[in-house]
Amino acid sequence: MKDSKKIKIYFGDTLSQGRGQGEGLNTISKFLLFLLYSIFFLAKNSNSQEACGIDKVNFKRGERIEYHVKYMWMDGGTAVLSITNEEKTYYGKKTFHMIGTGNSEGMFDWFFKVRDKYESYIDQETIIPYDFIRRVDEGGYKIEQDVLFNQTTNTAVSRKGTYNVPNCIQDIFSAFYYSRCLNYDTLKIGDAADIVTFLDDEIYPMKIRYVGDEILKTGLGSFKCQKFMPMVQEGRLFKDKEGMTIWMSADKNHIPIRLQADLLVGAIKIDLTCYSGLLYPIAEVKK
Repeated sequence: MKDSKKIKIYFGDTLSQGRGQGEGLNTISKFLLFLLYSIFFLAKNSNSQEACGIDKVNFKRGERIEYHVKYMWMDGGTAVLSITNEEKTYYGKKTFHMIGTGNSEGMFDWFFKVRDKYESYIDQETIIPYDFIRRVDEGGYKIEQDVLFNQTTNTAVSRKGTYNVPNCIQDIFSAFYYSRCLNYDTLKIGDAADIVTFLDDEIYPMKIRYVGDEILKTGLGSFKCQKFMPMVQEGRLFKDKEGMTIWMSADKNHIPIRLQADLLVGAIKIDLTCYSGLLYPIAEVKK
């Protein structure tokens, strides 16, 4: 039994390291990954978090949300997050099956092809993960990871061993859905919290801050949003420590509407382009 190592990092230190010519698109892929991290902040501000509790499940099978990634003036790729109709059982519990994909397109696809896929099977009542699957192919650099979580013994079993993990641990993908089921009412402007997830056989803490509400205009329409700023590492990839902003829909769905960041070279923007199967009406501002 191994104790999972805690590494104090900011996004841009480890997860966003580039690899030569493909560094620009590798950055885009890591932003897709960070989108899944972002709203786990809310879990740390929920009164029910100590018992891994949720307010209520705010999504259903058949949900699908799609994003477009743009780096400077170029189309970088697409990301799709969906919930299948599968009902697989773990430890006698029925689960939701979530799938997230990130694919490069256009010019980027010619010289640095990205085909990323993340899957998570989560308890359909408590929204905690039992099985995490990661398949990454970025310019020929490949990662294959499988993690089985035992939430009773607080262990995570990967291809490399068995690790002790904190109570209520989430994988990076399940965290996205778990946080959507929590109560937003207790958030106050300026609230900041650490985020803890299990990835690469290690525990990754991060920090994110709630900065207020905003009506955001996008190509899809205008939406009422809650605005968050993750703390990132200044100088390596970002212009400053608050160089990234995330807008979440201010409704019961709690889905990301936009992620935007100013980099040392250029800027990146990820926008919601399509959604279907949402459990609640989205907070769109009608003209």
